[in-house]
Amino acid sequence: MKLVKIALPAVLLGVTQIAAADGNFKRFSVSAGWMHVMPQGKANPFNINTAVANGTKAKVGSISEEGFLQAIDPNAIIQEGDNSVNLKEALGTLLEDSFINGLMTDGNGNIKPEIAGTSTLYGLENWSAGGTGLEADDVDTLGLMVNYYINDNVSLQLIGGIPPKVDIQGKGMITAPLSGNAMPGGLAGLLFPDGLPLDYDVPITNLDAYGKAATARAWTPAFQAQYQFGKSGVNKFRPYVGAGIMYAYFNDIELNKGIESDLIAAGHMIQNIKDNLAGAALDGKESSGKMVVDVDADDAIAPIVTLGFTYDFSPNWFTAASVSYAKLNNKTKIDVINQTTGEQLIHATTKIDIDPIITYLGVGYRF
Repeated sequence: MKLVKIALPAVLLGVTQIAAADGNFKRFSVSAGWMHVMPQGKANPFNINTAVANGTKAKVGSISEEGFLQAIDPNAIIQEGDNSVNLKEALGTLLEDSFINGLMTDGNGNIKPEIAGTSTLYGLENWSAGGTGLEADDVDTLGLMVNYYINDNVSLQLIGGIPPKVDIQGKGMITAPLSGNAMPGGLAGLLFPDGLPLDYDVPITNLDAYGKAATARAWTPAFQAQYQFGKSGVNKFRPYVGAGIMYAYFNDIELNKGIESDLIAAGHMIQNIKDNLAGAALDGKESSGKMVVDVDADDAIAPIVTLGFTYDFSPNWFTAASVSYAKLNNKTKIDVINQTTGEQLIHATTKIDIDPIITYLGVGYRF
């Protein structure tokens, strides 16, 4: 520790003496100008977990004829004598018979709870929604660059500016892969003693239909070390290279109201299953809970590299142009919570590959 205390002031004194020996460069520079950010990353699938574990057993309760039929495995086959018949089509035919319909339904188009029976559910505990994800749009903002020159060629640069509002585009259709088996009661139980196989991709939200899925305020300061070629007072045009790190922080995240509404409906679906009302879940009915949607984005740190140049109008005034690339991504999570119980019903995450190319054109002053 004593050695550090002695060596560090000595190094700083040496740097100061070297810098002072060359009076042809300015110690500080500040520039402001147009910054254009072009994300290059592509969407990554949402990974989704819900509070309905695989193998959950739930009563179906009252369910509409449409909800009852759409949950049946469309590829299931039953044998009628020597013939193979599609199960879903056979059930539809049965319900068209007025006598059987009267035995199985309540007269209002709903299968009676005692007929609907119980269900054993799979597929909702966790899955990856292929072909979905989020992508950031291009954005423009006012950029600000501050340099401290260690010597005529080497400087430390802080990049900032006005944090822009970034539009986030949604990609793909999110569905829940419901599967399992339903054990009906009454007449249906006699006709199908082995139960009814379930296989239905329950629609949750179509991100493509909404276009802009969300907006977020992006704070992305960067710190770089730069090497500038040429010599002050001799070369007006001086190219430079730089490398460093970027820190990304996102706030003021606003989810599209249509998507938010779809996620609230999905929360009610999960709660209905937990309430032993699986039929109400398939029919899209509200549950006993009050749903809220929470969206959050993790902070991120990324490497950044830069190529650029300055051109001097005078010893003090100059113009600057650069192009940078940052290998930036972050994790975004969306939670649907039953505010009544505090239970998290749905937890969805996705990685947003931003990977921006950043161009800058500005005017600066040295002092």
